[in-house]
Amino acid sequence: MFAYLILAHAHPQQLARLVRALRHPDAHFYIHLDAKTPEEPFREAVSGEDITYIGHREKVAWGAYSLVQATLNGFAEIIRSQRPYSYVHLLSGQDYPLVSHETMASFFEANPGKQYMEFYPVEGVWTEAIPRIRKYHFVNFDFPGKFMAERMVNAVMPARKMPDELTAVGRSQWFSITPEAIRYIQGYLGRHPEVVRFFRLTWGVDELIFQTLLYNSPFRDSLVNDNLRYIDWSEGKASPKTLTQADWPAMQASGKFFARKFTENDEVLDRIDQSKLHP
Repeated sequence: MFAYLILAHAHPQQLARLVRALRHPDAHFYIHLDAKTPEEPFREAVSGEDITYIGHREKVAWGAYSLVQATLNGFAEIIRSQRPYSYVHLLSGQDYPLVSHETMASFFEANPGKQYMEFYPVEGVWTEAIPRIRKYHFVNFDFPGKFMAERMVNAVMPARKMPDELTAVGRSQWFSITPEAIRYIQGYLGRHPEVVRFFRLTWGVDELIFQTLLYNSPFRDSLVNDNLRYIDWSEGKASPKTLTQADWPAMQASGKFFARKFTENDEVLDRIDQSKLHP
């Protein structure tokens, strides 16, 4: 049984199509809507007994801890449900599945207990992320002059160090992990408020925190450095390439289970649906 935790902020009809593509008797959906987004259009577009809207909504800011908190709020709702999920898949509202439920279910049944996420060491490999953890970032806060204050603090304060002797790893924020891993993350953050404080002052923390916690835990041996997502960063922009029909051959050959990102009505989604009916 799968739980899909979907972080959405726009395009209710696109979210509805994503849910339809994933719907199955052994699947449930947990939807976090950015608190800045009106909820009613989404509830009108996406409803059913398999849908849970996260009640505690966050005002999400790009690169801020608020995105982590939105994910944690979803985790709490999933665990509180007490349903026997085998995996939790974190998705955005602009993602889409490349394969059928049956294909995914067979794969995860054959590979139980693995955690599928990207986890490249910051030191020595993903070096562009070093300033994220060594400098102070006020992106999660909202007060006049915060960026000037951020520059002043970084000018006088020494470089930050990871708390609790954690080794920082990460990359893509999207992953498929087990409820057991989620319970570990919840427990660890509850026991280590200093780690929460550190990550609240980290930019792009959504691409670091969950991988780092599991990499420095008893779950380390279960980590697989593959998040099972097709994402094209070839344009060199802050956001990945928007996928179209021209990208279908590469998506099909990738062996990935999900892809991102798409526009609301692109015909490539029809092509993907057809491929699942006639593999």
